[in-house]
Amino acid sequence: MPTPILMPALSPTMEKGKLAKWLKAEGDTVKSGDILAEIETDKATMEVEAVEEGTMGKILVADGTDDVPVNQTIAVLLDEGEDASALEGFTASAPAPAAAPAAPPPPTPPHKGEGSAPAVPQAPSSPLAGEDRGGGAAPAPANGARVFASPLARRIAKQEGIDISLVKGSGPHGRIIKRDVEQAAKDGSARAGAPTAAQPAALPPGMADDAIVKMYEPGTFDVVPHDGMRKIIAQRLTQSKQTVPHFYLSMDCDLESLLAVRVKLNDAAPKDEDGKPAYKVSVNDFVIKAMAMALQKVPDANASWTDGGMLLHKHSDVGVAVAIPGGLLTPVIRKAETKGLAQISTEMKDYAKRARARKLMPEEYQGGSTAV
Repeated sequence: MPTPILMPALSPTMEKGKLAKWLKAEGDTVKSGDILAEIETDKATMEVEAVEEGTMGKILVADGTDDVPVNQTIAVLLDEGEDASALEGFTASAPAPAAAPAAPPPPTPPHKGEGSAPAVPQAPSSPLAGEDRGGGAAPAPANGARVFASPLARRIAKQEGIDISLVKGSGPHGRIIKRDVEQAAKDGSARAGAPTAAQPAALPPGMADDAIVKMYEPGTFDVVPHDGMRKIIAQRLTQSKQTVPHFYLSMDCDLESLLAVRVKLNDAAPKDEDGKPAYKVSVNDFVIKAMAMALQKVPDANASWTDGGMLLHKHSDVGVAVAIPGGLLTPVIRKAETKGLAQISTEMKDYAKRARARKLMPEEYQGGSTAV
């Protein structure tokens, strides 16, 4: 039977992505581990590897297509001995063709004088809308967002009265699994109607696009569509401003001594045969190290907020803003308090280079405990 190739979830927060480029064409032989395509997320461009072998039978989503939902069928792989006739029914709107469900029997008409109304047959729910294939439907998320969970996790959530959309997943790509639901049932944080930090209050709508456009004379502007990164940056900054208390501090620092030390360190750097130094420490590297050490001295500041409790981080994972065309990324120097200036400098240069090429992995720019 043909194998559908689905749009992968390349990060826990990814819901849609851009299919930037196919690296295999219809009719090409595919081996496990081959690179099939390049996918652009809101932060990076990543390669998708094949996990099955076969022949590329049909490409359903073309190069350059934006906003392809996660788990949508983007291509179909033919097994050995199959031909194009096996592709009938495969489309980009569903993971695989499905047989039409049997028509429900007509409702029995009530006896004369009976007060009950005739039963109305309900349409079968879709697994994508929260169906538990193991039996029963889990509560659907109130905001309509996709929820990725195993059938067993959905069944337990239904039995325990858990709103599965409020559960934080620990499985691959943030998928909700059995232990996540069991933990939610134990601490009671995801009961229906319970407040949660994972579901922030809806942001007030801004002016409609049409209303803004009407403010300007036609022909006096060009429209540049937002890419995924700009959309995410705008959403996160707006959400941060409206949901997180802000206060601002400033101070002046005399860096003459620091600059003198920097010159000495760079002069002492070992050089290769071509005279190129092994490292070149920047002022930014000193700031990263200073931030890391300060958080170790004031551990209460090295914390993240959740409704259930404060996360006091043991290490100083410092995110560093890197400007790239169209936005910015914050790669994270992990355990920065344990690293020397030369190592921080080397890591930061590598991160900055790959950030500008959008080649960072999600775990390299998510989960910092602070940022500079």
